[in-house]
Amino acid sequence: MDRKVGIVAITVLDRENYLVVNEILHEFAGIILGRMGLPIREKNISLISVIVDGTTDEIGALTGKLGQVQGVKVKSTFIKI
Repeated sequence: MDRKVGIVAITVLDRENYLVVNEILHEFAGIILGRMGLPIREKNISLISVIVDGTTDEIGALTGKLGQVQGVKVKSTFIKI
């Protein structure tokens, strides 16, 4: 199956949902190469960038689960390797 490498950008609009996002990221740790998060406390949001390497199905499952969390927005870009 084709693998892709890319970036998943996650915006957590309510930092109380941050724990749910962390649980999902932990569940998909096998396809995550790196992650950087920036909490912006005065606006009560967090921005997270995640570098992934996985199949279309694996990455789709990750972004789909994240997108179902209330107050979380997900955008991604990938290249086929």
